[in-house]
Order: sequence, then structure tokens, then C-alpha cells
Amino acid sequence: MSVFSLQDFLIYCGFVGMLALFYFILPGDNIPGTLLRDGTRLKYKMNGFSSFHTTLFVALYFLKSTGLKPLEYVYDHYIGLAFASIIFSYIISFFVYFNSFGRNKLLALGGNSGNWLYDFMIGRELNPRIGSFDIKFFTELRPGLIGWLVINYCLAAKQYMDLGYITNSMMLVQFFQSWYVIDSLWNEEAVLTTMDITTDGFGFMLAFGLYTWVPFTYTLQARYLVDFPRTISWFEFGAILFLNFLGYYIFRELKYIKTETGSKLIISGWWGMSRHINYLGDWLMALSWSLPCGFGSIIPYFYPVYFAILLLHRERRDDHKCRTKYGKDWEKYCKTVKYRIIPGIY
Repeated sequence: MSVFSLQDFLIYCGFVGMLALFYFILPGDNIPGTLLRDGTRLKYKMNGFSSFHTTLFVALYFLKSTGLKPLEYVYDHYIGLAFASIIFSYIISFFVYFNSFGRNKLLALGGNSGNWLYDFMIGRELNPRIGSFDIKFFTELRPGLIGWLVINYCLAAKQYMDLGYITNSMMLVQFFQSWYVIDSLWNEEAVLTTMDITTDGFGFMLAFGLYTWVPFTYTLQARYLVDFPRTISWFEFGAILFLNFLGYYIFRELKYIKTETGSKLIISGWWGMSRHINYLGDWLMALSWSLPCGFGSIIPYFYPVYFAILLLHRERRDDHKCRTKYGKDWEKYCKTVKYRIIPGIY
């Protein structure tokens, strides 16, 4: 299995190009983002969900005459496609870095240090665009999340062709991760309030994370179950299902009050137990994705371990941001809701 293949690179570029084309041609509401520090408010086209199901319909159209056999390509060329995505991440990162030196560019506060390597990694420009096409917004959900499910479905097809059926553990992984991605795409507007969009620049760190890291590490559970298929008991099936639903319930419950600044702080229900109870819910879902793989290897648990570290770091950043933004309201809030993520522990 070669590390680099021109064919793999062209296929990967074709996939991203197809999603970019869908961004332009598919209908979607133009939603205004947050007010930027230069007084502007950019608009973003919301058609991520329609891009996802159009991708599936296009695939089904071509597969109706070939069967599932072409889907084995993803398993057979997994490393080559991953390497192609890394090359693509560098290309787009260099493009936005050099383009950020143009006139009238709004730079990210954290990515304008003067150290070219640091700025290349973090991202100099806040909202790099080609006309109305926002590169960062497009990258945030589409190539990574849609690519994640495309790879997942190809791996499920590979297991089916190998075994003649799909194991119930693979079904759980596919169901959980499809639900997570489809929910994110359906609620695409929510990404406009995240730090990735409002605060951080677009550099190699974000590009690599979304073009490579998400689709090729978040699919490790499905990949593992192709190589080591596993059928679980129905008791284990039900317990893992319950854990995922619990995590989703915690993750999605939102009750809030308004602060003096007009923003919202969530205080009741689960949110009265910790300031980032949604992080706990998100992590419980991540854990439930790995449990169907059993305990024969640490590899399927890479994501929940990495995600726990990421959430701890994100919580610290968010705490600093909120402390600066809300002032006394945040101090009062912290006294009422004492725990950061895990009630009674942290």
C-alpha cells in the first residue's frame, strides 16, 4: 500500500471540490454571523445537510450499476487518501496564509504575532473568503463530517462484503456517529457562535484538523471492526445504547438566563450541576462509540482519550473568554455553578 498516489490525491480533491460545488448550487438560507470588531457582519449559506444527502444520492446513482465493490477502494487506499488529505491541508493553509497579506484583511487577534510559523499554524486571517465563499465556514463541517460518514459507510460495506452481513457492533457505531454528524449538519447555524468562527484564524491547525484528523481518526472504530469483527450481546448492546442516549440528552439540554451584556448563561437542569455539562455529554457519546469494539486494543479508544484532553483545554480557554466578557456576572455564575465539567468531581 503506497503512501502517496496521484489517483488518491485526485479522488480526494474531487470529493472536496464536489462539496464546494454543492455549497454554491444547492439552496440554503443566508444567515448573518456575529458582529465582528470592524463593525461588519458576514453572511453564511446554510446547506450542509442538503450537501450531505445530495452526496449520498450521487453515490447511490453510480452504485446502482456497479454494486458495493467500488466502496472497497476506501479501505484498500486508506493511508493514501489520508496522506492526500494532509497535502491538501498544506495547500489550502499556504493559500490562506499568503492571501492574508492582501489589503483590507481582518486578522485574528491570536494569529498576528509576526512569527510566520506560529501564524501559519494558528491562522492570520479571521475569515478568509473567495468572493462570498467562506473557506473557514465551509471547512468547519463539510469535508470533515461528511467525509467521516462517507468513510464509515465504505468501511461498513467492506465488512458486509467480507462477512456477508454487518455485525451489531458495527451497526451501533454507524448509528451513533451518523446521528451525531447529521444532527450537527441539521443544526449547522450553531457553528456560527463557536470560537473557531468568531475568534480563531484559519491556519494549518484548523485545516489539518478538519480535512485530515476528523475523517481519518474518527473512523478508527469502524476501521477496527472491519479487521476485528465483533458481535456483542444484546445486554451490552442495550447498555451502550443507553449511555449514548444519556450523553446526547445531557449534550442537548439548554436552559439559560440573560446577563447584563445581553448574552446567555445556562444555569438550570443539568447545567446547574456544572458550567460545561455539555462537554460531559459529548464525551459520554464519544465513549459509547468505542465500547462496541470491546477491549482487545486501545486503538478504538483513541478518540475518547484525545477528546477528553481537548475538552479540558477548551474549557480553560472558554473560562478565560467568559471571565473577560461577563466580568462580575461570570464570578457570580461560578459561585452558583461550582463545577467545571463533571459534577462533584471537576
